[in-house]
Amino acid sequence: MAGVLMSTLAACAGGGHGPGTSHAGRNVGVLLPLTGNNARLGQEMLSAARMAMNTPGAPTLDIHDTAAPGGATAAAQAAVKAKDGIILGPLTAGDATQAATVTAQTDLPMLAFTSDVSVARPDVWILGIAPEQQVRRMVGAAIKENRQHFAAFLPDNALGHAMGSALQQSCSEHGLSSPQIVYHGATATEITEQLKTFSAYESRAATAATQAAATAAQEAAPAGVDPANPDSPAAPETAASPAPATSAPEEAHLPPPPFDALLLADTGLQLGHVIAAMRTAQISPTETRIMGPGLWGAFAGKLAQLQNAWYAAPDPASRQHFVQLFMAQYHHMPTPLADLSYDAAALVKALDQAPRAPGAKNGYSVTALTRPEGFSGVDGVFGFTGNGRTRRDLAIFQILPEGGSRIVQAPSGRLQNGTN
Repeated sequence: MAGVLMSTLAACAGGGHGPGTSHAGRNVGVLLPLTGNNARLGQEMLSAARMAMNTPGAPTLDIHDTAAPGGATAAAQAAVKAKDGIILGPLTAGDATQAATVTAQTDLPMLAFTSDVSVARPDVWILGIAPEQQVRRMVGAAIKENRQHFAAFLPDNALGHAMGSALQQSCSEHGLSSPQIVYHGATATEITEQLKTFSAYESRAATAATQAAATAAQEAAPAGVDPANPDSPAAPETAASPAPATSAPEEAHLPPPPFDALLLADTGLQLGHVIAAMRTAQISPTETRIMGPGLWGAFAGKLAQLQNAWYAAPDPASRQHFVQLFMAQYHHMPTPLADLSYDAAALVKALDQAPRAPGAKNGYSVTALTRPEGFSGVDGVFGFTGNGRTRRDLAIFQILPEGGSRIVQAPSGRLQNGTN
């Protein structure tokens, strides 16, 4: 595991850098919203970046406000004009798209803080924990427990479609058949009816009814009579044989649906509708591997009805040292997005200080950024691919019967085969 980044956590003094004190090519452009609605978040992410850079000889931070007039476009133009060697940010997918339009004609790499994979390209990397990273991790783990038939029942929104595309891609990578994917409606009635159809509820119920009828016929037949051949001789009745006791009929247990792993992506009220529909359609989390987004971690205590379900996310223990140092410096808990700006700045600092090829103007080459072993960050090991995607070493969490979750598969501590 590469440990070059976390070592910089020990240097945590205040202050930042301004433009103009380092030679061109080593300057690091920082594009964040420092005014406007997201100013507090932008300022906190800037503080984390400064904390990572705060050692003698570190590159200079060339800071630009994406909420100022001209937005991310003007901020990126300023970074290009300053001959910055790399850009950290912007924060949102929209701002990253605008900035990338400016840098498209340059060799200026960008480490954006969005998780929207549509922004990714060979010179723009996304640092956010993207749906495809989460889905790939869970699919690989589900295959190891012999799940082979994947499906997805997803909201018809950006997250749902991103999760669906990720499942399609992951199944293809593992040589599995194409997963069934349905993007459901918004109302409880729509969700219930669509899930019943999707899970072949009627045919499963018919199978269960046939099996129940056969069992009832077997139990009702006189001793010695084959229900399949009622004309066969019956054993003589005896006065001592009591009539069988009867009990109230119970709902038949249906056979499993035509998939053994089901990906969900709903949150909030719609997730409640999906859980109720799963009960109606008899899709049990104890039989079918239910998988969901890392967002579930924020309210896992309310998800007892999804016991055994999985979600993939960083191990929170890995960021404790960072949290302690950040709180000592700034006196409040850092937002998870501060992890990204810290990691980006620490990565750049490490590359700047590493040996580089003769004649290279800085250490931020594509080869250096995409090194196979990746980098050690606040939330675990991560690395970049040549097409702008980020690999992450995530843990798998399982929802507990009483709500909450626990890690059932820890991060490996390294990136494997370039597909984590």
